[in-house]
Order: sequence, then structure tokens, then C-alpha cells
Amino acid sequence: MKLPYAEGTIFLVPLEKGGYARGVVARTGDQGKAVFGYFFAPCLPSKDEVRLEDINPANAIKKIMFGDLGLINGEWPIVGAIPNWNRSEWPMQDFVRRDPLGKLKPILVRYCDTDPMRIEAEFPIDDDSGLETDSASGYGAVEIKLSRLLG
Repeated sequence: MKLPYAEGTIFLVPLEKGGYARGVVARTGDQGKAVFGYFFAPCLPSKDEVRLEDINPANAIKKIMFGDLGLINGEWPIVGAIPNWNRSEWPMQDFVRRDPLGKLKPILVRYCDTDPMRIEAEFPIDDDSGLETDSASGYGAVEIKLSRLLG
């Protein structure tokens, strides 16, 4: 099955109380399923008022791994693509795995730059501030996270 998206695809995520957040597919494997994406404010009131020119990786409010079902089933409308896509401008980020009891050092998790489903390296670190937790979110969970962020 041909995927309806590729790296550089811009899409909309519906929010719980109405409106949309914008997202960009930054990494995906050949088979899809797991995607690493950047997400942006502000909340857009409708699908018809989408601005694409101000999307910049430095302005992302969230960078996470997520399942692609919302893109596959059309619940997350695709609205365009980043012109002259350059994946080096949209880097894969490192994540952290934390011990729930706080007794062990956090573990930095680095994924393969060409396959967001494959871990490339893991090692203990002292400071995990600013790193997202290593987990993949279903598309419904992404909608909830972004709804909370964008109020």
C-alpha cells in the first residue's frame, strides 16, 4: 500500500474543543506505522485558514513519535508539503527513558535517522532535562496532548 504521506508532509491534527494544530512528518520508515513529527501552534480555527509559510522546526511546540493511523484513515488532513524539503533541517531528536522509582540514571535513547522504529544507541545520562519521554503515542493520544498544550 502506498502511504498518503512522506517526509516533509504538512498535516492538521483536530483538537478536542475544535480547531487544528499543524504537524510535519520529519521521519518515517518505508512501511509507515511509526512517524516522528514536529507540531506547531497556534490553534487554527478551521481547515480553510491554514498558513504554511511560518512553519519552522525551531518553532515546534512538540516533537514526538506517533502512529500514522490518523494520516492513513484521513482524520488528519494533509494540507501540503515543506518546499525544498531538507531532512537535515528537521533532525530526529533524542529521547529519554526514566526509571519510575528514580533509583537508576535516565537512559538516553537515540533512534536511527532513517528508521524511527529502530533504536541506534542507548546509554545512561546525568541530565535528562528538555528530553521527551521515549514512547510512541497513538494518534488519539497526540490529539489529547496537543489539545492540552494549545488550551
